[in-house]
Amino acid sequence: MTDLLERPADSRLIEALIAAPPPVWDSEVDDTLVCRAVRRETHDVMTFVFEAPEPRVFSYRPGQFMTFEFEIGGEAINRCYTIASAPTRPHRLEITVKKIPGGPVSTWLHETLKPGMRVKAMGPMGDFTCAAHPAPKYLFLSAGSGITPLMSMTRTHHDLASGADIAFVHSARSPIDLIFEAELALMAREQPGLRITTLCEADAPMAAWSGYRGRIDLKRLELICPDFREREVFVCGPAPYMEGVRAALAEAGFDMSRHHQESFDFSELGDQIDAEPEAECEAGVPSFRVEFATSRRALDCPSDQFVLAAAKAAGMRLPSSCAKGMCGTCKCKLVSGTVEMSPSGGIRQREIDQGMILICCSKPTSDLVIER
Repeated sequence: MTDLLERPADSRLIEALIAAPPPVWDSEVDDTLVCRAVRRETHDVMTFVFEAPEPRVFSYRPGQFMTFEFEIGGEAINRCYTIASAPTRPHRLEITVKKIPGGPVSTWLHETLKPGMRVKAMGPMGDFTCAAHPAPKYLFLSAGSGITPLMSMTRTHHDLASGADIAFVHSARSPIDLIFEAELALMAREQPGLRITTLCEADAPMAAWSGYRGRIDLKRLELICPDFREREVFVCGPAPYMEGVRAALAEAGFDMSRHHQESFDFSELGDQIDAEPEAECEAGVPSFRVEFATSRRALDCPSDQFVLAAAKAAGMRLPSSCAKGMCGTCKCKLVSGTVEMSPSGGIRQREIDQGMILICCSKPTSDLVIER
């Protein structure tokens, strides 16, 4: 037998991992990831591969997401990205990002993030996962970069040779926009229960499309997956796409308790916040004074209203994204006062202990002074 020290470095690393598995990544302890590789998927989609600076394994459910903090132009910007890789390969994490014209974060990722660079991260989080809804038959419906959580689920089933019957239907604008096309085809050849169907809205220059054309609707769904009523359905994509799928399923009499969807369209969420009308204070509901120390603004916030919503209604423009307590973009230092906060994973316990709050999910229980 070859002595361990005489083997190539990669071989020794593998032996070491087997002999002493690294501890599990813990957001309360670990907060940095190192970019190890960047891979182009399509003309405007790239995959970024991360690992921990110190040996760690990642424990998560397929379909969950990470919250990243990127330093862009001297400003810390938070974004949530679904993990595209599978928990069955726990030493690295991958996210797959479409470059959005004018999008500060996706543009920075595509043009700036290189192997060796470090970013802050928190997670994994989220409840959009097939692991919570075991079923013999699934229907995965995705459009554009919404394919990432479904890809994580499919990779997991493939790695585990689960035998699940998976109908994977992906929609794209044109043939050159198809993400993971080759890998999906390879998995379908190796996994008898996996069927891949793609739809394109149009041809691309030098790339004519001969498959299903147009957007998914009930007629196409009946044709592509006639037994969809027997399946657990997971959907991810732009809001209009998901609304169309939901309407088609409802029209077909589908049991909507078996329908699950996910979206991280921050621009739409932000618009929803901006469009919120000023909340009326119900009679008898106490109101508290909220002072923003840095901007020297002050407002009254009813005790039944979130601080961010009250600030938006008062005309303030504060950093925020998901408005659901997930992404951490609105994280602020609470200088004085108390709040009732209901985060959904966007803040660590140690940050709470240091006096930080997420104003999108915090209601005042006293007068407040916030460092913002």
